[in-house]
Amino acid sequence: MARKVALFAFNGDPNCIVHVLLNSLDMKEKGYDVKLVIEGSATKLLGVLNDTSHPLNGLYQKAKDAGLIECVCKACANKMGTLDSAVDQDLPVCGEMMGHPSISRYLEDGYEVLTF
Repeated sequence: MARKVALFAFNGDPNCIVHVLLNSLDMKEKGYDVKLVIEGSATKLLGVLNDTSHPLNGLYQKAKDAGLIECVCKACANKMGTLDSAVDQDLPVCGEMMGHPSISRYLEDGYEVLTF
């Protein structure tokens, strides 16, 4: 059985999100069952990362194409003004815990949770 890891990206610093993207792709390549949840101020980067002129766009597209983005926090994306961008990009939006994704759901499903 593959090791299960859920990566929660909270930090909106591009230097942080690059590591989340790199690690999620690396884990997938190594056979992990990996899920990426975009939360907190990281949601403000959704439109920027989707811009083909952004230096991280290629990495972001690889993660999207690999199906690694489990969901985007509905409440945080709404607050950061990027909820429409998430929907336009066909990214799953979740908010089962008062508008936010529930970390306990991943723990209950056997995932190790790492936060960035």
